[in-house]
Amino acid sequence: MATTEECRAALEKLADSMRSAEGDVRTAAALDRSVSRRITDLDITFVGRMTDGRIVVQDTLQGPPVEKAQIRLAMTGDDLVALVDGELNFAKAWGSGRVRLEAGLRDLFQLRKLL
Repeated sequence: MATTEECRAALEKLADSMRSAEGDVRTAAALDRSVSRRITDLDITFVGRMTDGRIVVQDTLQGPPVEKAQIRLAMTGDDLVALVDGELNFAKAWGSGRVRLEAGLRDLFQLRKLL
């Protein structure tokens, strides 16, 4: 089982790769939205903001987030690490229910470019 530190490191790696993206991916990454990433097996939530082509983690909360973020992801820590390392396909994980993504319709259309 991935640790909190491994999950935070995976999020930093994801943020770095988003910042270096180009084209449609860069456009999608440039959204300015509140984001929460719930790690179900650790019962923690990383909350922050997607801005300037990067996801910035502002806080780590025990349990579910108090406020509903505009973009919400939920998965296990192992799945987060596997996604960021390229070992797990997002579309397949989302389709099978291993990863949950909730966002407004416009945001989903933009985010599909990232995925």
